[in-house]
Amino acid sequence: MKQDDLTATDFYGACVCLGLNRAARATSRRYDAMFKPIGITSGQFTILSALRRNEPVPISDMADLLGMDRTTLTRNLKPIETLKLVAIQPDARDRRIRSLTLTAKGRVLLKQAVPLWRKAQKESNRRIGPNRWDELRPALDVLSA
Repeated sequence: MKQDDLTATDFYGACVCLGLNRAARATSRRYDAMFKPIGITSGQFTILSALRRNEPVPISDMADLLGMDRTTLTRNLKPIETLKLVAIQPDARDRRIRSLTLTAKGRVLLKQAVPLWRKAQKESNRRIGPNRWDELRPALDVLSA
């Protein structure tokens, strides 16, 4: 079959990008539904959980860790900064760098969120199948490198 002869079904079945995006959107919706009672999204949970550390993290380092650009991260930080779940301040060593910390309020919310995350994780692992995450995760890491 020539490339020009590919049908929509052919693309749907073969496209890695489409398959990953579709799975990511569906998975995010399930996690979002789980976090809805405490008023955060799965993306906000990801940021909060990545800040569960003892030292401030420069925004650029956090963006790299999460695989997004600085402007996208900054846009995603606004609502959780407004809720006072994170604090953004100049870095102690270089005032030009802005760093992130999880606030006390953020730590309390994160403590509430972890059991909900565990439920979402259990459902996701059930859908993937026994021990398949151990195979899938390295493949995702290769694609994200």
